[in-house]
Amino acid sequence: MIGTLKLRGVKKMSKTVVRKNESLDDALRRFKRAVTKAGTLQETRKREFYEKPSVKRKRKSEAARKRKKF
Repeated sequence: MIGTLKLRGVKKMSKTVVRKNESLDDALRRFKRAVTKAGTLQETRKREFYEKPSVKRKRKSEAARKRKKF
C-alpha cells in the first residue's frame, strides 16, 4: 500500500532542463522563477514546523485584519 498513498494539495516538484547553448545561470534563473511561481518555497517554509490549530487561526485572523486595514 505504500505506492497508493495520495495526499491532497501536494504539488509536483519544479523541473528545469538546461537547453542547448544556455548558460547554467540562465537555467538557474528559470528554475528559481518556476519555484517562486509554483509557491514551493513558501509551502515548505509553512510546513517546516507543526503549528497548533489555535495558532493557525490567530495568524489567519491577524492577516485578515491587516488586509482589511488597507
